[in-house]
Amino acid sequence: MGLQIPCWIYLPKGAKGFVSDFSIDLIDSDYAGSGEKKLGKQYGRQEVCDRLRAETKKGKPIVAAGAGIGLSAKFAEAGGADLIIIYNSGLYRMDGLPSIAGYMPFGDANAVVKEMGLRHVFPIVRNAPVIAGICAYDLTRDMENFLKELLTVGFSGVINFPTVGRIDGDFRRSMEDLGMSYKREAEVMGIAGSLGFFTMAYVFNPEESKMMAEKGIDAVVAHMKTTSGGSVGSQRPMTLAEAGKRCKKIFQAALTANPDVLCLAHGGPIEGPEGTEYIYRHTQAVGFVGASSIERLPTEEAIRKITKKFKAQKIKNK
Repeated sequence: MGLQIPCWIYLPKGAKGFVSDFSIDLIDSDYAGSGEKKLGKQYGRQEVCDRLRAETKKGKPIVAAGAGIGLSAKFAEAGGADLIIIYNSGLYRMDGLPSIAGYMPFGDANAVVKEMGLRHVFPIVRNAPVIAGICAYDLTRDMENFLKELLTVGFSGVINFPTVGRIDGDFRRSMEDLGMSYKREAEVMGIAGSLGFFTMAYVFNPEESKMMAEKGIDAVVAHMKTTSGGSVGSQRPMTLAEAGKRCKKIFQAALTANPDVLCLAHGGPIEGPEGTEYIYRHTQAVGFVGASSIERLPTEEAIRKITKKFKAQKIKNK
């Protein structure tokens, strides 16, 4: 029998507590799940949908901003971001590493996102709904219970990241065979919707798009793979014209299954306003999901430029 260590947990009066991922989370019962949190706001599924459709009715695109740190979240919201998305990859991205590191076994993706929300983003964001990137095919968790935890701590929605959809070849086939499948992701996203989450799904082809739309997903995000540009962007992106053709097919599949689904684009050559403008003009897209595009690329350039300016100054010789 393993060593058992007795411990006592003291909870403030009026608080609830639960143990998850070997840590104790405290939630004030006065605001947990009430919609109005002490730190920012939590929204129900229909509330998020209504907010987004209000933007599109005004002819404005939906902008969902990935935030790996509180500073990114703060100024994305200040710039008008409609959604703030927390991905485990944001942790690595804002450490100067490639976003694709979020697919590697460097950490517990689901635990990382929950911690980033509680300690780094919720204390900063005031009004924008916060979305959690979840590893939906996580074999080590009861995902329905985990979703309930995310709902309790204040997330308004979820998106499937990291996703098996980004993986191909023999490794992908093995994952599919062993239960870590895209179908499983769709099932978990369906559960999330039934719990009241706003749901977003990264999709890579028309088949996946149709599958997610049939599950009642609120927004499909056509993923054009790793964003190009900057120091750690994709070195082999597709052309913008090719991305437009792919997005169009993906969106058509989703809209055929569910005419009310929101269509957003992400990644590859769609790295700046010029790219999104092209996608809006040539596809059914009503918005954009930007992570590297919003927090990494602007930060790289701004820090480089200001540092060069400081270094270019002259001092008096002593």
